[in-house]
Amino acid sequence: MIDPVLLAILKGRLEQIADEMDATLFRSAFNPIIAEAHDASHGIYDAKTGDTLVQGKSGLPIFVGVMAFAVKAVIEKAAKSGGPKDGDVWIFNDPYAGGTHLSDFRLVRPLFRNGEVFCYLASVGHWHDVGGNVPGNYNPVATESFQEGMLIPPVKLFDRGELRQDVIDILSSNSRLPNSLFGDLNGQINALDLGVKRMTELLSDYGDETVSGALDELKARAAMLMRAEIDKLPQGTVSAEDYLDNDGIVDEPLTIALDLTIENGRMVMDFSRSSLACAGPVNISRATTIAACYVALKHVFGDVPANAGVLEPVDFVIPEDSLLSVVAPKPVGGYTETILRLIDVVFQAIAKIAPERSNGCAYGTINALSLAGYRGADKKRWVMFSFFGGGHGGHPEGDGLNHGNAPISTATIPPLEILEAAYPVMFTQWALRPDSGGAGKSRGGLGAVYELELLEESADVFLFGERGRFAPKGVAGGRNSVLNSFSYEQADGEHHPPMASKMVGIKLKRGQKVRLETPGGGGYGPASERDPTRIERDIALGYVSADAAERDYGHGLKKDAAA
Repeated sequence: MIDPVLLAILKGRLEQIADEMDATLFRSAFNPIIAEAHDASHGIYDAKTGDTLVQGKSGLPIFVGVMAFAVKAVIEKAAKSGGPKDGDVWIFNDPYAGGTHLSDFRLVRPLFRNGEVFCYLASVGHWHDVGGNVPGNYNPVATESFQEGMLIPPVKLFDRGELRQDVIDILSSNSRLPNSLFGDLNGQINALDLGVKRMTELLSDYGDETVSGALDELKARAAMLMRAEIDKLPQGTVSAEDYLDNDGIVDEPLTIALDLTIENGRMVMDFSRSSLACAGPVNISRATTIAACYVALKHVFGDVPANAGVLEPVDFVIPEDSLLSVVAPKPVGGYTETILRLIDVVFQAIAKIAPERSNGCAYGTINALSLAGYRGADKKRWVMFSFFGGGHGGHPEGDGLNHGNAPISTATIPPLEILEAAYPVMFTQWALRPDSGGAGKSRGGLGAVYELELLEESADVFLFGERGRFAPKGVAGGRNSVLNSFSYEQADGEHHPPMASKMVGIKLKRGQKVRLETPGGGGYGPASERDPTRIERDIALGYVSADAAERDYGHGLKKDAAA
């Protein structure tokens, strides 16, 4: 048994290594989605299994979970060619082999000690453009992955420390923004270099055996704590269902259903009642589904350490023909929308057996918006891609967060000043959306209103969103929030996408605007139990209108009765 004080020291050092890797990439990336929004992640992984050992606190948790499958894919690929060598670095974005979607490029590097792999270090970042039919790569009408961008299987970027320029040439020639790609790639390489340096220092300070023992102990403790938390839950089965608006191709809802069973210290997450694989790009791989569940469970059981031990007492049932377990070439570009709904159904199911651990659903869509065109006399290509925020769900301790980012990540919403500086757009509105949070004892957080005007001669606009037909749900008696809404101007007036939350190739002229009104979070607990002073405060701050307060809480009626 390792000394508890030493274990705490090593845990802190290991987490600091991952955090430094995150910071290195954030500070050096060319792409605002990484540099400003922090759409990237780093971690340390098991040498034999690829299991997550340590993750950074600043990167996206969903990436860390999926990367375990990515590292495993590299281990298997290396084994076919005599095993990994010191100085090797693999690169790939294959969403079916431990990936998410084609924009997310992974670099995996083994750390050698005494001629053997001690662990793997991995970096993942969302690159700005990787080809495909839609600039920025969120193609809402893709029917196969070839329409979403270039797909790179695990290949060596460095072979025994020697850079393979031919690989970089292939990557660069398939991007609309090769300079951005090259900058992000070098940022990831530098992050891995730093990780190797810091891990080598740690191992020299404490010894390989001691650090290895600490990693094993941290994983064992996570599994032990997770079992203890599961044991606290009532035995039996509960169910939850939620829906995606459509797949971008067929305008029919898709079901994500969870039957959650607690029995004998184990949890079974059964998604058998979910929809079959669909034509459009809201499918996800099995690895992505499991990673999304990992993130959801970490929200529910916040005190359990973040490593692979979390999933040891959890079993998954995911049918092969489900939209939650697709294989190539089924499109997966909109994976963010589907994993957000997965997290929602986990929150809803947990709320039925342990409402004190759950919260209302968050706004449930990243609203991936792309504008692209040519600017200036030299017609230089520009591509703006960004995602946007909304409200988080009310919870046992209070109201949901206003204008937060999606619960799949610790990313931030890119600042409007950065977007305006980088692209020919001007935001004419960036504000909270009144009356958008679900009513409840704890109100859902507010969504936002974003309106931007095109300053260039023309542009194409693409949107990949959700929650246009099915509002985020409240739990424990809390009410749903409001629907997502998108509109755009044309010469004949204002228009809305026929698929509610998805559209492709809308032509915008100078001075015309696009507008997003995002959902708030679902409420928590009955609205009748909300403290009247909190309702008054909401009205005073403009979060809730007087009419909505009367409708949702009977607030005006109570005042009239008292008079």
